[in-house]
Amino acid sequence: MLRIERGIRDAIVAHARRDHPDEACGVVAGPEGSDRPVRFVPMLNAARSPTFYEFDSADLLALYKEMAANDEEPVVVYHSHTATEAYPSRTDISYASEPNAHYVLVSTRSDDETEFRSFRIVDGVVTEEPVEVVDAEAFTTGPAGWDD
Repeated sequence: MLRIERGIRDAIVAHARRDHPDEACGVVAGPEGSDRPVRFVPMLNAARSPTFYEFDSADLLALYKEMAANDEEPVVVYHSHTATEAYPSRTDISYASEPNAHYVLVSTRSDDETEFRSFRIVDGVVTEEPVEVVDAEAFTTGPAGWDD
């Protein structure tokens, strides 16, 4: 299950809406081994495409260096779909390289409703997981082991 603070979920959705009609992409980092998405990092879609996203390689390298220095890892890797449902495409599955990450997809195909779904993608196998959106107070005092 992905447990995510409401403000971070809202920031992901806002980024997806802001970049529409192009796909948006980014990462939510968290302490290594914690499964806690706490630091929202919107990225530039270097492809600037409504049907494909690509992290800028220099930005991605800088992010990974920063995460390593902070003992963080990518807990959530997110992007949007602008004309289709929030479900990983074949390309998304082939590019999924973080076996511990939650892969979040946001669909901006409708002005009235935003789909926000999370998946685990390991060795080409896609498994949808529930998403629990919590208030900031509940997030910081969540399950045992979350108080770093």
